Amino acid sequence: MIHFEYFELMSKLINEIRQSRVLSTLVENKTTFSANNFELSMFETYHVADRVQLNFDFPVVTSMLTGKKVMHIGDADEFDFYPGQSVVFPANKEMIIDFPIASMSNPTQCIAVGITEERIEGVIEQFNNCVTIEEENPNWRLAAIPDHLLHDSQISHLISRIMHTFVKDNKSKDVLLDLMVNELIIRLLQTKAKKLIIKNIGNEYSDTRIGFIVNFIKENLTDRKMSVDFLANKVYMSSSHFHKKFKNTMGVSPIEYLNSEKVKFAKKLMKENKHLRITEVAIKSGFNSASYFNRQFKKYEFVSPANFKESIHKI
Repeated sequence: MIHFEYFELMSKLINEIRQSRVLSTLVENKTTFSANNFELSMFETYHVADRVQLNFDFPVVTSMLTGKKVMHIGDADEFDFYPGQSVVFPANKEMIIDFPIASMSNPTQCIAVGITEERIEGVIEQFNNCVTIEEENPNWRLAAIPDHLLHDSQISHLISRIMHTFVKDNKSKDVLLDLMVNELIIRLLQTKAKKLIIKNIGNEYSDTRIGFIVNFIKENLTDRKMSVDFLANKVYMSSSHFHKKFKNTMGVSPIEYLNSEKVKFAKKLMKENKHLRITEVAIKSGFNSASYFNRQFKKYEFVSPANFKESIHKI
């Protein structure tokens, strides 16, 4: 879930970009901002269109701002592309796009951040060095094929900061963009790693220690004795080393991941049984106290458990 303040900020940024653009076409109208090492383009489409072809001669991270696209890429299955999602495209990879809901009053808008292959490869090498545990190294990659990734709040806010820095000229612009684009690549790598480890696609990550812990948490989610020390012992690592490697790989600490999964389980309980009291939900979800459960629920859902339960059971 993305906070309301984020949407307010993005709306302001979009309006600022639109004020500087020249409308030359109603389909994928392009406004570009350049920096020393990067390029940002905003694309706007103002009416329904099908089979629009687009490609870039450099790798790009594309993120939806408003509306919906249906993406057709090579032999892969088509997929819907919505706000709060990114797709990482390698250079010279043709995409064919449908715009099913674009209109003059509600255009479909997205941005594309162009990044050199050398920059991406350099950051990927640093990332893999940071997440390696002894000889374990899944060798994470981006942009070999298009990666369709969901945002967390950190990526969403980072994209808004990147947009703001491109639009607002200042003396530190290039230095700031260097740092933020590096962070964007790392966070997208973490998002991909988290997605593949959780889904355990092809079982190739189950033999890694992080993969083992994610599966262990899934199978023992409501066990209230789980802690960083407890989980670290399961994979024969010190607590500090385990905490560092887990967070480097997944983008969140072990406890943050554990609590977020417990909150998801609590939501499921409340949806399925409206008679459960909040204290019962907390205990059944593996939390040691109702007050801690309340704090964690509000952290991830921006609403209290009681208000969430009330909203889903309204007649």
